[in-house]
Amino acid sequence: MSVTEPLRPLQFLRAFESVPLASCIDAVLEQTLRDQRLVGAVVLVAHRGKLIYRRAAGFADREARLPMREDALFRLSSVSKPIVSVAALALIDQGKLNLDDDISRWLPDFKPTLSDGQPATITVRQLLSHTAGFTYGFLESDQGGPYRDAGVSDGMERSNLTLEENLRRLSHAPLLYKPGSSWGYSIATDVLGGVIAAVTGTSLAAAIDALIAKPLGLRDIGFSVSDASRLSPAYLNDQPQPRRMKELEVVPVFEGTAGIKLEPSRALDPQAFNSGGSGLIGSAGEFLQLLETLRKGGAPLLPEALVEEMATNQTGELELENWPGRGFGLGFTVLKDPAAAQTAESVGSWRLGGAYGHSWFVDPTEQLTVVAFTNTAFEGMFGQFTVDLCNAVYGAINSDRNNVVAPLESDS
Repeated sequence: MSVTEPLRPLQFLRAFESVPLASCIDAVLEQTLRDQRLVGAVVLVAHRGKLIYRRAAGFADREARLPMREDALFRLSSVSKPIVSVAALALIDQGKLNLDDDISRWLPDFKPTLSDGQPATITVRQLLSHTAGFTYGFLESDQGGPYRDAGVSDGMERSNLTLEENLRRLSHAPLLYKPGSSWGYSIATDVLGGVIAAVTGTSLAAAIDALIAKPLGLRDIGFSVSDASRLSPAYLNDQPQPRRMKELEVVPVFEGTAGIKLEPSRALDPQAFNSGGSGLIGSAGEFLQLLETLRKGGAPLLPEALVEEMATNQTGELELENWPGRGFGLGFTVLKDPAAAQTAESVGSWRLGGAYGHSWFVDPTEQLTVVAFTNTAFEGMFGQFTVDLCNAVYGAINSDRNNVVAPLESDS
């Protein structure tokens, strides 16, 4: 079956035939579950345009003993970023937006300044590439910072804020650097969401639906849960095993930082503002479908030229803190130096993760797409599982390079 089509139910699929790759990934999943580093996961692998591996493993809800299901819904956190970035590029393709537009054209009241009070021009390209001068509140010092002082939401906790109010607060915090002069992982995609809403004259949710979901026939992606029974609870790594997240968790990602405010119930709040950087909910299968659509050239969402621009390093020789060997494109990292990144991925591969426990990568050279959504932070985002999974996939593919891995096919 083609992975640019909606995934068919498992009962319509023949048994998986590629024992080497399946056994390699199964071994990684089972060891990680035995080690109690993950509670549950959905892993999908596409190679040369065919789905070659699919498995839901562990528990969706450990306490209720509910097994993980392939169509489980997850809080996407930063997996939202490439999705919202594609929506912006679709507007560029329609001629409604330009990469080098000054965003004040669309957000006239949004005018953050440099630390010395000097005005700054921010472009759409800089929002997409995270070179606009922003950061995240969770990356500020645990002693405090301007984002926390201004009450800016990172988009993962519940609040009574609207998107407009959050951007207003953000505009009062100084930029960290002159736009375009440096790089910093940031809330920029939330600002991009504000631009998209202004350009379309509707909500970001409606824009995502019109620009991405409807053209691809996606039904799960959105800022509110389509089926609460499919939403997996969230877990947090702890000893001796991950624990179910409390109503509000504040978890430092790096030592000395303020920590991410994770509030799982936000996904059930239809009034929560549309956070472009972290607020979407979705399934692994639909996200794989989107990635494969992009890898194959972008139709019907984008022309190939815009996909190529999206996958082009926009940050030159700038160092990406915590991502050695990688640059940043328009919505995700782009691999520059596999040795520095300590990965088997090919130069030009795309990758990003999500705080609630997700990782994914696309290797255009190998025609390979891997999506691993889990319900366990932070192991599923940057733990040993992500390294072991990547090594297992490439180990199996490289050991059988002269053979085509058998795809999963629908019964005739």
